[in-house]
Amino acid sequence: MPKIHEIKSVKDYIFSSKNNNKYFRIITISIFVIIFAIIYGFYYLGSKVSILSNNLEALKNDYASTTNTLKNSIEKNRVDLSNALSQEKQNVGEIANKLGTYQNQVSSITGTVTTLQKLSKIDTELLQKYSKIFFLNEHYAPAQLSEVASSFVYNESKHLKLESHVIPYLNRMIEDALKDNVTLYVFSAYRSFNEQNALKNQYTITYGAGTANSFSADQGYSEHQLGTTVDLITPGLGGNLEGFDRTKAFEWMKTNAHRYGFILSYPQNNGFYVYEPWHWRFVGVILANDLHIMNKNFYDLDQRKIDEYLVNLFD
Repeated sequence: MPKIHEIKSVKDYIFSSKNNNKYFRIITISIFVIIFAIIYGFYYLGSKVSILSNNLEALKNDYASTTNTLKNSIEKNRVDLSNALSQEKQNVGEIANKLGTYQNQVSSITGTVTTLQKLSKIDTELLQKYSKIFFLNEHYAPAQLSEVASSFVYNESKHLKLESHVIPYLNRMIEDALKDNVTLYVFSAYRSFNEQNALKNQYTITYGAGTANSFSADQGYSEHQLGTTVDLITPGLGGNLEGFDRTKAFEWMKTNAHRYGFILSYPQNNGFYVYEPWHWRFVGVILANDLHIMNKNFYDLDQRKIDEYLVNLFD
């Protein structure tokens, strides 16, 4: 076997005539093939890795571009949706305002209709000023009259009547007074035109025209003809109205009558008739309460102001 330094190259060694061992050559060639295959494989894999790396970079760029596009699209859609929602809210608000306006208009119309319906059922004369101001003709009478309970009438043999809607207020007032140990009786109630005329003639004959005019209304000017007015009396006066203002019953009326819709028509120093503490007129709870709070007399108010209370007369 030759020495290593004598071999010029592996090729010469392999193909040396002195070394013709075919197996050795095959092994050697196989090693070269394997080495070549490994080198080629590394080269091939390297190119593939490079391609894959380039593809990955491209994918990254595409991903970044797509992500950015989606982000911009989402942001734009969010802004568009936000603007659309704001506009929709504004539209809804405008619709709600219009609906509220329509509802108010409907309520107003409904209220007006209801008011007109109520007014159509109420006698417009019932809150007019009559004492020497307005006149009721001989044909006027309340549309509905009901008898006052005999137990509330001073002279039970008399059949006194009042406007039917006023009766419940009168009854509650007298019943509540009894709970406070105050006894009230109705001495006089509704009087027709002719009854007032006869009474006035009687007073004129008895006291003279001048005196009679100071405390008794002419026919057509009496609040009694309305059927909403009563003269009250209490035991201990001997059947006379005079002196009613010095009784416990009168003090109770001054404190409580407004709660039942009754007011004193002719207080002291009024400009129509002498002081009549027994004469009480029903004007409705709302108006009576307002007069009580303002400390004013019915005849102190302008008629137009009084007319505003007509719709609530029996509330």
